[in-house]
Amino acid sequence: MNILVTGCAGFIGSHLTEHLLRNGHTVIGIDNFDEFYGRKIKEENMDEARLSERFHFYESDIRDESALHKIFSGHIIDLAVHLAAKAGVRPSIEKPREYYDVNVMGTNVLLEAMRRFAVKKLLFASSSSVYGNNKKIPFSELDVVDFPISPYAATKKACELMCYAYHHLYDIDCYCFRFFTVYGPRQRPEMAISKFTKSILNGDTIELFAGGTSSRDYTYIDDIVNGILAGVEQVKGYQIINLGGASPINLLELVSLIEKISNKKAHYILSSKQGGDVDQTYADVEKARRLLNYRVTVSIEQGLTKYLHWVLKDLGRSN
Repeated sequence: MNILVTGCAGFIGSHLTEHLLRNGHTVIGIDNFDEFYGRKIKEENMDEARLSERFHFYESDIRDESALHKIFSGHIIDLAVHLAAKAGVRPSIEKPREYYDVNVMGTNVLLEAMRRFAVKKLLFASSSSVYGNNKKIPFSELDVVDFPISPYAATKKACELMCYAYHHLYDIDCYCFRFFTVYGPRQRPEMAISKFTKSILNGDTIELFAGGTSSRDYTYIDDIVNGILAGVEQVKGYQIINLGGASPINLLELVSLIEKISNKKAHYILSSKQGGDVDQTYADVEKARRLLNYRVTVSIEQGLTKYLHWVLKDLGRSN
C-alpha cells in the first residue's frame, strides 16, 4: 500500500513511518520542519526511514496547494495519515490565527487534494483536548465536545467536522483518532514527561501547574502506533475513536513514579493552573477495542522505564 504521512518527521509520525516501512508499505512523507522545536531532532527522527527505498520524503507545508498537488500527481496514494499540525495548548493561546491557519486550512488543502486525486481513505490525528473540562469520566466518543477551552482544541474539533463533511460529500472513509497524551522515545521536548525526566536527572527544579493535581491519561507510543496501524487496515465509513492508556495519574504521582524509576529525587514547586489546560483526561477505549481490537499493552510504569532508558542512551550518545 502507498501511504501518505503528513508530519512524518515528528514524534508520532516518525515512529509510524518506521512501522509502515517494516510492514512492507511505501511511505510518501511530508514535513515542513516547523520551528516549534529543533530541526536537528526531526532530521534524526527520520534516520531509519531514510535507509528504505520505499520512503519518499518531501519538505513541504500542507498549506502549499501547488506542492501538495505535485506530490499527489507523482504517486499513486492509497491512504493518507494526517498528523501534521501546530501542536500545544498553551502556545495556541498566544498564536490562535497561526494555529487556525495550519491546522484547519492545512487540513482543508489536504482534503481538497484527496478529493481531486480520488484518494478515498484518511486517518486524522485529533486530540483528547476536544473534550475540554468534561465532567463525565471516562471520556466517550459519544460525549458532547462543544466547549473547547483552547484554540488548539477548537481547531481539532473543526477538523473532525470538516473530515465528516468530506466523507459525506465525496465518500472519503475517515477515522478521526483522539490521541491521549502520547509519550515515549522522541517525545516533543516541551511535554511534561520529557521535561520532568530530564530535569530530575539533572537535579533541576520543575514547576507543577494546578498544584500538581491535574491528571492525564498517558499513552505509550507503541500503543498509539498499533491503533493507527489497525486503522490502516480497517478504515471504513466515518468514525471518531479514542486511543488512550485508560489509566490516568496526576502530576504528583507522575513525578513520584519518575523518582522511583530513576532513583533520583525531584525538586519542584507548585504553581497555579495555566489557561487552556484541562483538569483531567481519561479515555474510554471500548470503541477502539471493538473496532480495532485495540489493547493497552504498556503500563505507565513500563512506559516510563522504556523512556528513561532511551533518554540515558541518547544522553550517552551526545556526550
